[in-house]
Amino acid sequence: MAQLQCIVVTPESTVLDEQVDFVALPLDDGEIGIAPGHSPMIGRLGFGELRLMVAGTPRRFYVDGGFVQVASNVVSVLTNRAVAVESLDAQVAAELLNQARRRKANGEELLALRDRLERQARAQMRLAAHAH
Repeated sequence: MAQLQCIVVTPESTVLDEQVDFVALPLDDGEIGIAPGHSPMIGRLGFGELRLMVAGTPRRFYVDGGFVQVASNVVSVLTNRAVAVESLDAQVAAELLNQARRRKANGEELLALRDRLERQARAQMRLAAHAH
């Protein structure tokens, strides 16, 4: 069976570089599934779950926005942060959400920042709640 090479890179390190059977990613405007032979594309990532299928075993990561490129059965993910879902803490994410909600947003730029922080915290809470 054909496979994909999935590479996940953050500013600090290469989080993942391995052969996988399938990749599902949160795009800014929805979700996309990528199987071997997928047409080339570039997309903007949202905040949420990166799912991999490796030899019939699922693996899950939280990704913090960024970009994805698919070309020649290689899925390259560039993200600010990638964390195994089982490492997320729902209480920490809930506190991040509370902090984001308390932020002053008296301007377009500050409102956009607050909204982004809220979306990040909600995505982490959602994934942490279903981690096990």
